Amino acid sequence: MPLLEATDIDPNHALWLDGAPTPPAPRSLPGDLSADIAIIGGGFTGVSTAYYLSERHPEKRIVLLEARTLANGASGRNGGMMLNWINGVDCKDAEATRRVFAATCGGIDAIEAVIQKHKLPVRYDRAGCLEVCTDAGRSEYAHARAEKLASWGIPVRYVTGAELDGRLRLRGATGAILDPTAGQLNGVDLIRGMRGVIEARGVEIYENSPVSGIKEGATVEVATRSGTVRAGAIVLATNGYTPRLGYFKSNVFPLHSHMIATEPLSREAWSKIGWTDIAGFSDDLDRIAYGSLTPSGSLVFGGGSNAAYAYLYGNKTAYPGTPESAEASFTAVRDRLSAYLPDSMNLKISHRWTGTLGITMSRVCSMGVRGEHKNVYYALGYSGHGVTLANLAGQVLCDLYSDNPEPWRALPFYQRDMAYIPPEPFRWIGYQMFTRITGRSPRKVE
Repeated sequence: MPLLEATDIDPNHALWLDGAPTPPAPRSLPGDLSADIAIIGGGFTGVSTAYYLSERHPEKRIVLLEARTLANGASGRNGGMMLNWINGVDCKDAEATRRVFAATCGGIDAIEAVIQKHKLPVRYDRAGCLEVCTDAGRSEYAHARAEKLASWGIPVRYVTGAELDGRLRLRGATGAILDPTAGQLNGVDLIRGMRGVIEARGVEIYENSPVSGIKEGATVEVATRSGTVRAGAIVLATNGYTPRLGYFKSNVFPLHSHMIATEPLSREAWSKIGWTDIAGFSDDLDRIAYGSLTPSGSLVFGGGSNAAYAYLYGNKTAYPGTPESAEASFTAVRDRLSAYLPDSMNLKISHRWTGTLGITMSRVCSMGVRGEHKNVYYALGYSGHGVTLANLAGQVLCDLYSDNPEPWRALPFYQRDMAYIPPEPFRWIGYQMFTRITGRSPRKVE
């Protein structure tokens, strides 16, 4: 199987790294060893799975392999928004809707509970998020949707244009749906904080240890350049990088998302610009624009046009040379921010970075177990909702390993078969043609 090189991971600097706990010097796999469980990937999925497995199965030897360093991938290079719902799932009945919301809101609750239980120095804000409408017709639809959700017991409500101006004054916004349970999270803080917890439980973490091959069997062999781990089960916790390991090559593709962060301002200054008491927002357009305000007063912003996203030929998992190589993309992101918040036009942009998302054609993720011996566990394809779903995946995979799938069977991601994506060159050609002609992202509604 192809080598997952450490050099494939973007070296660009995200805002979330500033002020995060200092990690210990990375330690590579020292040679061959045996384990009960080998987790591949040191982001939200991998660290969360290690956390829940080590809590429930303290007798197990758990090894975590990371190609570079913990939180170096999308978990440390995202937009920071903790959102409810499963991307790609349109719940049309009360029971299914309540089930999905309970799972994702419970996932956010669990993140907060871990932070509080272990007194982790994690910067986060759970002041709620807005889904902003951009025209009158969309507002009318959103208003009806919010009322239906509220009648089903979902704690959301519609915010009129007048009320919205008092919370988030976006040019062109006509209304919004407020989810008071959502928020923003510094993922680097969380992962580095959880590291100490799982290591204290005996989880062995080996960084700078890219996986070069996986041989399945009753005992799975995971090869790296410095040794092989033989384990009774493995966890694929690599999201958009997973096809590089030979898995889900026809179901998931890496999409590069360009983001910016402004210099920090006081809350009073942001209030004058138009941002008051909300953690984050996204709009209702296909190429979603989104923004969130950190506790220190920096605005993280991304999306808003085709230019904000990129698919590179051959499923490349790193955007080479970013941020300098993506100047036009960052300019487009900045232009969208200025269009929404004109008074932010003169703010200094302190950070620019690119993160790699794992995208499915339906946008619905999948979590489950596979292989002849049912010992290859996986969770991937979060399609932009990874802050919540990848952390939730730790609970799901722990339950599956513990032979307790019942809490998750009725959820859309459980053992989900993901739609087929054509190979190259058709994949790259199709993506380029579709996005340029329509201005939208290619997807298949299931």
